[in-house]
Amino acid sequence: MAILKTYARVWSDDMDTALRPLTDLVGAECDLRFAFGDVEVAAIGDLLVIAGTPEAAARLPSATTTVIVSDLEEVRRLLASHGAKITFGPTTGPTGSYFFARHQDGAEVEYVQWTSELEDRILR
Repeated sequence: MAILKTYARVWSDDMDTALRPLTDLVGAECDLRFAFGDVEVAAIGDLLVIAGTPEAAARLPSATTTVIVSDLEEVRRLLASHGAKITFGPTTGPTGSYFFARHQDGAEVEYVQWTSELEDRILR
């Protein structure tokens, strides 16, 4: 099992407005961008931008970061052995399989195992 990438989450009311300075700061376009329920998600550099209304954001789990891993089930077992609780999932979405976990200290983190195509495109 390995951590392949981490993303800091950036919340915004408007995706296009959020991305304009970030593409200049990162020096690249988005690695991915998609609608997910009532929000839009974009990954750029090490940032995961989530845009939507405050009401839509309030319905999402309050994770502080997104961690891309090589083996989601192995991560679940490791976290459970340290007292973490799964708060949502596991389930699948546009990028692969994922779940949210609340660590014993209260931090909530999203863990994702990307599809092989996405992993190859972004990481290799």
